[in-house]
Order: sequence, then C-alpha cells, then structure tokens
Amino acid sequence: MQAGPHTIDRVTLNPDAQAVEAPPPPSGRARRWLVQYPRAIPMAIFLAIAAITALSVFAIESNARARERAQMREYAQEVAAALDRSSSGFSSYLRAGAALFSSVDEVQPDTFDDFVRALKLNTELSGAEGIGWIPVIEARDLPAFMAQTRARQPGFPDIYPRPAASTGRIAPVTMFAPASQRNRRALGYDMYSDPARAAAMAEAELRLGPAASGRIVLTQETSGTGPAFAIYMPAFRLGDGDDRQLAGFVYTPFRAREFLDAAINRGAPSVFGARLYDGEASTGHLLVAHSINDAASETVEQEVTIADRKLLLVIESANMQVLSPLSMVTLSFGLALASLLMLLARLLTQQAYEDQARLVFFEEQHSIRNSLTRELNHRVKNTLANVLSILSLTRRRTHSLEEFADSLEGRIRALSATHDLLTVTDWGTTPIRAVIEAEVQHFRSALDDTIVLDGPELELAPNDALSFGLAVHELATNAAKYGALSVAGGQVTICWQRCDDPVSDMAWAEVEWQEIGGPPVAGERRRGFGTELIEKIVAHELRQPVTLDFASAGVRCVLRVPVRRPTDFRIREKDADRRARVA
Repeated sequence: MQAGPHTIDRVTLNPDAQAVEAPPPPSGRARRWLVQYPRAIPMAIFLAIAAITALSVFAIESNARARERAQMREYAQEVAAALDRSSSGFSSYLRAGAALFSSVDEVQPDTFDDFVRALKLNTELSGAEGIGWIPVIEARDLPAFMAQTRARQPGFPDIYPRPAASTGRIAPVTMFAPASQRNRRALGYDMYSDPARAAAMAEAELRLGPAASGRIVLTQETSGTGPAFAIYMPAFRLGDGDDRQLAGFVYTPFRAREFLDAAINRGAPSVFGARLYDGEASTGHLLVAHSINDAASETVEQEVTIADRKLLLVIESANMQVLSPLSMVTLSFGLALASLLMLLARLLTQQAYEDQARLVFFEEQHSIRNSLTRELNHRVKNTLANVLSILSLTRRRTHSLEEFADSLEGRIRALSATHDLLTVTDWGTTPIRAVIEAEVQHFRSALDDTIVLDGPELELAPNDALSFGLAVHELATNAAKYGALSVAGGQVTICWQRCDDPVSDMAWAEVEWQEIGGPPVAGERRRGFGTELIEKIVAHELRQPVTLDFASAGVRCVLRVPVRRPTDFRIREKDADRRARVA
C-alpha cells in the first residue's frame, strides 16, 4: 500500500507520538473558500448577521410606530369625543333656552336669570364664556329698543359698532351670564356687524338648529385676543297663522384654547401634541395648537363636528431621535453576535490558512527529500566517476607507486577542498573567487603575491564548482612543477569576466589563466594527465570548450564556466525561506 504524503509527514516529524484525536477539519470546498477568501468570509458573515439585526430592528421599530399610531388614533378619538360632548351639552342648553324664550312675548332679565340658574353652568371645565341672549330688531326700532332696555337694565351701553343708516336688522347682545366684568363688555355688541358671526346666525336660522361660526376673535366680548368660535341657536315666535317670526338667538362663545384644554385627557402621553383647525389644516384656519417641542414625525387627523360645522383635530407625536429600548437591546446583541461570529470565522480562516500552509510545506518537504536524495545520488556518482577517471589517468601516466600515490593524493585533496567549500555554502551557489583561493591557497601562502586574482563577483553551481576547482588544481600543480611557480620571479594571473549570450539566454564566466616569468615551455613535450583531465573531463563536465595554449612565454588556459540560475541547487535555501514564512 502506498502511503499518502500527509501520513508520511506525520510519521517523519513525530515518530514517537501517540495517536491523538483531532477535531474534524472543514470540508474541502469550505476549506478552499476559507483559504482563498480569508478576509471576505468573516466580513460576509458579519454583514449577514448585521443585515438580519437591521431587519429585526426595522421590524421592531415598525411595530413600535404602528403601536404609536394606534395610540395616537385612540387618543384623537378620545379628544374628539370630549369636544363633541362639550359642544353637544351647550347645544342642548341653547335649544332649551330657545324653546323657553320662544314661549314668551318678551325676554325679561328675570326670566333669563332664572333660566341660567336652572342650568347651573360650569364654564371652567368647558372653555365656554357663558350664555347670552341676542334679540333681532329692525334698525328703525333701535331708539325704542334702547329706551326700553335701559329702563330694565340701567347703564346698558350704546350699540357698537354704530349701525349705519342703511342697516336693516340689528342683533345686539342684551343679556349675558355669568355677569362678570369681562362678560359685561359683550353687552351692546351688534353680532350682524361681523361677517363670520352673521353667516353662522343665518345658517342657524336656515337650519332651525344650532350652528357654529368660523374662526373669530372675541375682542369686543372679552379681553382676550385668542381665536374663538360661537354657537348660535335661533328662537322663533309664532305670528298670525303658522308663520314664524325670528325673535333672536341664544348663543355661547367658546375660547378655542380653553375648549381644547377641557377636552384633552390629562393622563395621555406627554409626547402627543394637538392642533384644532377650522376646516382644513392650514395656518389661516388654525384655532389652537398644543405643540410638542420637537418637530412632529407622525400625525393623525380626526374630524370633529361642532354644531354642524366641520373642525379638524390633528394629533402629533415627537420626532424620536433614539431607538426604542427593545431595538437598542436587539441592535447591541446583534452587533455583538456578528462581531463574535466574525472573530470565530477569522480564527477558522486563519487556522485553515495555516493548515493549508503546513500541508503545502509538508508536501514540499517530501518533494525536497526526494530531490535531495536524487541529487545526492547524482553528485556521489559524479564524484566517484571523477575519482575513477583521475585514478585511471593517474595510473597510466605514472611510472612508480610513489609517483602514483602523490599525484592521486593531490587530486583527491583538490576535490576535498572544493567539497569542503560547497559544504560551507550548504551546496548552494559558491563564489568563483572562493573556489580559486581554495585551490591555490597553499601556493599563495608560500609564494607571497605571485598569484594575482582579478574579476567580478560571480556564483557557480555545485557541480560546476567541483569541475572548475579540479581544473584550477591541475593548472596550479603544473605551474608549481614546470611553470611560473617553479622559479623565483614567476607570476600567475587569473582573470575572469561575465559573458552573456542574448540569443540562447545563457551566461558564463570566462576565466583566463596566464603564466609569466617561468621557464620557457618546451615545444616538444608529452601530454600529461593534467592536460587530458582539463581537456576531457573538465570540458565534458562544464560542457564548454577549453583553450589550453603552451606558449614559450608561459602557459595560457581559457575556461568557460556556466553561470546558472539558482534553481535546483538552491533547494535548501528555498526550504529555509519557506520555514521562515510559515513561522
């Protein structure tokens, strides 16, 4: 059975650990979403819960508004009923007075006073000024009326406004109760002088029943200037036959503010305000207003009929700037829950992301181990092949066991020095200068400055560094035996530069080995092991041509070493970077 990568990783990382049951991970699709959208998923959860909370708050507030409107409608009906009761009660008084005054030939002060005492008026709780009697006379009969009235009521004032000569009928206020100082100012006032009052009296005469006036101001009848209205009830006397003759009107004036105050339920919520209009809701028709401090957000209209006249009652509520307590609790709980779920989702996404990173890391580790194993096998085989080649060529080119051992030892040491250098660099890229210095170090320490190095910083791959180091060792050994390093005054110059091929997108380091001041190079010479090693093994390993010139002035060798991209031979460096990112 082939084990999966996750099983291999767990066994490799913790071979002695006992099996511990872990919580089940998220499903594959959910985990992919959590990994792909680590910030979007928590935010989506937060927004979803916040939207649900907002809908809940909206529903609660809608219910609260509906409940408030229901309360306002109920309150409006209560106030309208109270207004109707108050007006209906005084209309009944006026009907009774009209019936009484219609049955007598002339209304005397005693008759009027007895009628008022029988009513037991309580004007303080109704907003009414009282009850008055208004006889209707012709303008030509005014002098006789004034003489007769003043005989019964000493000190009766003149009629005002003074009637014009063309005036037909006059309706002066003759009696009014309660007889307070304020109410006495109404005596003598001609009701027909005001169009609003005259229209209401004409309507009452036509309907044979109570009729309310429009908006009036009781400037003549009271000391106040606030809006008011009056209810008039006609009184008729029977003439010859069945003809009716208008004798006058029984009327009651109402102060609009007191009339509304009397009807308002004192126990109603203080957030409600009330406005009473004569007809439509406009500023010119406003009778009285009990407004609230804030701008009204909700209004309810209720029609009220006062003595067959349509009034409009408007109930308004304050513009509440804050949510209801239940909405505040719901909003706070919803936001807290949304924040908590967002935090949990964020933790889950972070955990899923870390788990995914660990899985990727473990898979890469498994791949790295396989790559390292293959690389190790490859490098060991290359090293052994190099050793076998060196051994074979050295055996063919030596004549004694001692010479064989010395040559073989030096070359093996060269390989070892380069291996040590690669080990220090963790088999990553190795500077070309470090490879050269490792191979010629013991020559430079013995011969001072006879070896000169010059070139830019370039990095070599591990296998290329091994082959190049072996070539430098052979050149240095040959120079020490037969060339510039074998005599005083000799010098070796090693220069290199970077070359790029734009066509093949390849780069290499061109290294030039030049010996100066050494013994003349013989024209006839036998090919040694170093020559074959450089021309065959090194050239084959580097896959680049090698130029080896044995000029009489000194040996010159040009090597071309590939400068490769740091890919496969930097596996361990990648692994270290990945570990740092995961940590």
